[in-house]
Amino acid sequence: MNDDGFTAERLFNQGYSYTYDDIIFLPGYIDFPVDGVNLSTKLSRNISLSIPCVASPMDTVTETSMAVAMAALGGIGMVHYNNTISQQASIIRAAKSHKIPFSADLIFATPSDSIHSADEFANSPCIFVTESGNKQSKLLGHVSKSDWKNLSNKEARISAYMNTSPVTLPSSYDFNDVAGYMASKKLDFVALVNEEEENGEVVNLVTSADTERIKGLPKLGLSSLGEDGKFLVGAAVGTRESDKERLEHLVKEGINAVVIDSSQGNSLYQINMIKHVKHTYPHLDVIGGNVVTNYQAENLIKQGVDGLRVGMGSGSICTTQEVCAVGRGQATAVYKVSSIAEQHGIPVIADGGISNSGHIVKALSLGASTVMMGSFLAGSNEAPGTYEYKNGLRVKKYRGMGSLEAMTKGSDARYLGDTAKLKIAQGVVGSVADKGSILKFIPYTMQAVKQGFQDLGASSLQSAHHLLKSGKLRLEVRTGAAQVEGGVHGLVGYEKRYF
Repeated sequence: MNDDGFTAERLFNQGYSYTYDDIIFLPGYIDFPVDGVNLSTKLSRNISLSIPCVASPMDTVTETSMAVAMAALGGIGMVHYNNTISQQASIIRAAKSHKIPFSADLIFATPSDSIHSADEFANSPCIFVTESGNKQSKLLGHVSKSDWKNLSNKEARISAYMNTSPVTLPSSYDFNDVAGYMASKKLDFVALVNEEEENGEVVNLVTSADTERIKGLPKLGLSSLGEDGKFLVGAAVGTRESDKERLEHLVKEGINAVVIDSSQGNSLYQINMIKHVKHTYPHLDVIGGNVVTNYQAENLIKQGVDGLRVGMGSGSICTTQEVCAVGRGQATAVYKVSSIAEQHGIPVIADGGISNSGHIVKALSLGASTVMMGSFLAGSNEAPGTYEYKNGLRVKKYRGMGSLEAMTKGSDARYLGDTAKLKIAQGVVGSVADKGSILKFIPYTMQAVKQGFQDLGASSLQSAHHLLKSGKLRLEVRTGAAQVEGGVHGLVGYEKRYF
């Protein structure tokens, strides 16, 4: 009999609320290589992913670029709804039209416009010219930055000197197709257009620098593709009556899953929304939440959810536990809800509290099928927003959807506060350090997760879940001193690099 450590059942039934840092797994037996670990999993009842990563539906985390990159990596992004219906639909449409792992910032103008400064090109090698000056109208040509610099009369209208025969490729081309074509034609850049749109809408721009950058990144795994061959993209909606209209537009754009977004999901409002979705769109997977208890989970499972989002007050910018005195330690929440959800075949998304690869290992080993990440992704190139410098550090803004700043744009509905006269913040606004591209650091993170699973003796998520349920996977609680000892300590200074 193994008396070393505790079973999860015993550990999590002692009346304590544990976070990921509070617990540690004891090592198992290794009889397979690191690359023998399979991280494929289920997002929801009917959607499979090759890596267990989900980008959170936050307005400083997931828009087109994040959704595209996550799908290319084998995960999925959930597009936020702190915007208008048309804006969210446009983000979904753009993401679904991509087949390469990044989304460029596009700049548009009309033929009657003039370009007065090189700053108008921003970081783009060209400005696209359309009838109305936006991406939805017909493409008429482009102006390259190099051609503009050679102009003698920079006050001239664009129509006088634009290239009316721009080179374009269908957006259905994959990265190798685009890179190969550019190399054969010796092009500096090429526009990708959505051939399904009547106007041939420009959806992306690929430069020769992009092709070299992508070639230098870790090899991507299996992309997340739907039956139509397009990237899997999810979206969040609220529980208001107007969200039914919003969802109708998102379904038309081809979303693959919808997250019913509430900080406390066990409500009449969410239950009514779940019923509406299941009745109106029976083939669309519905993810309910957020929940942290068995009672909450069972209530939503009864309504037919296809996945559950677990976490309340565990995010780095969330203050729900502090302000409302409600929530649960994330390790306990994931274990408790997963134990119930597993009995019904419902995958669990561990949402919040992910700061490193070890937290991902813990979340998945405690029963979750995927992890949803906010701050972990927010400093990346793919996150919305621009970089700033604070105290010499390159950062991006990151805010909780419960912050007053986000609430002014509509996220107060997530906290059932859109009809309240007084707005009470359940989140903060902050900033996170530049992390580069997720196309680089997510593959390295997944390799670290594989090493964690190997140390546990689990060759897959399903194997880890079995070891946990059978009691073979043992845990212990760490004291404060043990947590200090388990991290970097005793040094005058150090640089923390994971890859």
